[in-house]
Amino acid sequence: MRPSQNALDLLHAIADELQGDGPLTVGTMFRSPGLRTGPKIVAFLGSGDCLILKLPKVRADEIIAAGAAAPVTMGKRTMREWIEVPAAADPAATARQWTALTCEALEYVRSLPG
Repeated sequence: MRPSQNALDLLHAIADELQGDGPLTVGTMFRSPGLRTGPKIVAFLGSGDCLILKLPKVRADEIIAAGAAAPVTMGKRTMREWIEVPAAADPAATARQWTALTCEALEYVRSLPG
């Protein structure tokens, strides 16, 4: 399922808001719209208007344990640093949560070597 226009608009708004934290480009990742810094993937939209983000494993586990996200499974493999955050019923709440988590993901991805 393709992301909704609302999710796509929010992804672009997040990219615009976080440009000061480092260059972010909107492009296609895994056939979905997403954000990258240089060659590194930060986040992308999953099916059902979920935002999929790369975070440190400990932080990802915390968010999953709190019930705010689910682990990401690709094929048979669960990705240890990736979480899937669904859109909230309230668009403003979704914007706040997705922006804050994308900021964390950007900081983390920028800290990784190579």
